[in-house]
Amino acid sequence: MKKVIIYIIFLAVTACSGQSSPTVKTGTYRAVLKTRGGELPFGLDIQSAPTDAKTYTVFALNGKERLPMDPAIVQGDSLRIPMALFDSELMAKIDGNMLRGVWRRRRAAQQYQTLPFEAQYGVNYRFVPDEKTGSTTTNLTGSWATNFGSKTGKVDTVNAVGVFDQKGSHLTGTFLTPTGDYRYLDGNVVGDSLFLSCFDGSHVYLFKAKHDPATKTLTGGQWAGVSGYDSWVAKLDPNAKLPDAATLTYLKPGAKTLNASFPEPTGKMVSLTDPRFKNKVTIVQILGSWCPNCMDETNFLSPWYKRNKQRGVEILGLAFERSAEMTESGPKIERMKQRFNIDYPVVLAGTNDKAQASKALPDLNAVVAFPTTIVLDKKGQVRHIHTGFSGPGTGKFYDQYVDEFNRLMDKLISEL
Repeated sequence: MKKVIIYIIFLAVTACSGQSSPTVKTGTYRAVLKTRGGELPFGLDIQSAPTDAKTYTVFALNGKERLPMDPAIVQGDSLRIPMALFDSELMAKIDGNMLRGVWRRRRAAQQYQTLPFEAQYGVNYRFVPDEKTGSTTTNLTGSWATNFGSKTGKVDTVNAVGVFDQKGSHLTGTFLTPTGDYRYLDGNVVGDSLFLSCFDGSHVYLFKAKHDPATKTLTGGQWAGVSGYDSWVAKLDPNAKLPDAATLTYLKPGAKTLNASFPEPTGKMVSLTDPRFKNKVTIVQILGSWCPNCMDETNFLSPWYKRNKQRGVEILGLAFERSAEMTESGPKIERMKQRFNIDYPVVLAGTNDKAQASKALPDLNAVVAFPTTIVLDKKGQVRHIHTGFSGPGTGKFYDQYVDEFNRLMDKLISEL
């Protein structure tokens, strides 16, 4: 921690020294965070902004995803890449082909979590260069019944489903869980071992495992964030599945509708009883600006709403943020609305503590996941509740969700 503090002070002093700013090489970088589990690699694509020599457009690269970061700026001899939605940033000294510094994420007030960070220009392999992966007969493509936190070393319960696609030594995929997915994982198969990682400014995941071809089992560990760790075991199973996402959150006995009335960042109160929602199919999106899975759902719902709002549908976003104070969380909600071009109202409903979120919505048995999606018919009665979200990183599972969602909405919209 002392080294990180000294480094940040050094950056601030250098920024004020009046020295000419170094040039950031534009193109792709192999970036790594140095975690307890070893190097966590991801890709960065850095491009010059067209109007400002000290500003850069940056994308995090994981599998098929090119995730835009906020505009990066040169400060003294360093490059700062902010990710404001997730209260995190990369800050690194520019040194020729290298960027060296830290990733840090704010947790509360002025408390930060940090990890060492570096990136090398012009290098695009993930874990191991192609020439060093060697030949392998291991192929991990398929669905895997997975148990995180297994105490027996066996898949005695299924609390996740791994879905992998391997081409040569290159491996992509994700894990589906009852509360959402692990988004885009990217990595390699080396010999009998799996290596996968993801960094998107919020998710910081590193997976390693050994494959036993005799039992078709993967056994390994997962490192998350700065200090998280869990063991995991997975068994190849084309029929692996999770509990029904429509059964985890439900209305309490006797309840038929959802009562919700909360303020927008402007201070205006929005209620499901407002004329805006009367006689319309209404989607209530329980989300948070800090939540990458909510980001994936919003990327789907925002354009969907623009295409379909004239059919008699509305959406209300209930944001549960790290702070219940509007002065802190209101700007984050507005920033999220701007980033995803959201046309529907998003209100501050409370904090992202699940127990507190459950108290804010007493008609529900519990809020067990962000996001959770609640669909009300034209009469205001709850017809469907979906816990979690299978994002585009899940491939066919995302496609299946979109098809089921559209069928449900077509049915409810057609009702008198």
